[in-house]
Amino acid sequence: QVQLEESGGGLVQPGGSLTLSCAASGFTFSSWAMTFTSYTMSWYRQAPGKEREFLASVTSFGGSPNYADSVKGRFTISRDDGKDTAYLQMTSLKSEDTAVYYCNAKGVGPSPREYWGQGTQVTVSA
Repeated sequence: QVQLEESGGGLVQPGGSLTLSCAASGFTFSSWAMTFTSYTMSWYRQAPGKEREFLASVTSFGGSPNYADSVKGRFTISRDDGKDTAYLQMTSLKSEDTAVYYCNAKGVGPSPREYWGQGTQVTVSA
C-alpha cells in the first residue's frame, strides 16, 4: 500500500516562501507500474468552506509540469525519483493561499491507482 506523507507546512507572512515535501513509500517494485517513477505526482489544496483545488502536477516522462492559473509563476512543483519525493515550492504567498495542502499520486493504466496524503496546513498571515 502506497503511503504519502506531506511536511513543511506552517505559518508564513504574506510575501513569504515555503516548500512542501511529499515522501512516498510502500512501492513493491514488482513492475515499473509499481514504482514511484510511474506515478504522476500532484498537489492540491482545500481552504475552509471550499472544494479541493488542483494546483500542479509533474510526471517522470518529460514535458513541462502543469499548473493552475491561480499559482502559475509563484509555485513550482518538482520531484526527486531517487528519493521518492515530490516538492512544492511556494513563493509570494498571499492570505488566500491559506489552506490544507495535499499530495496526490496517480498511477498509469486504464484503472490507475490513486493515493492521497493526510495534508499539511499552510497559513499565510501577518
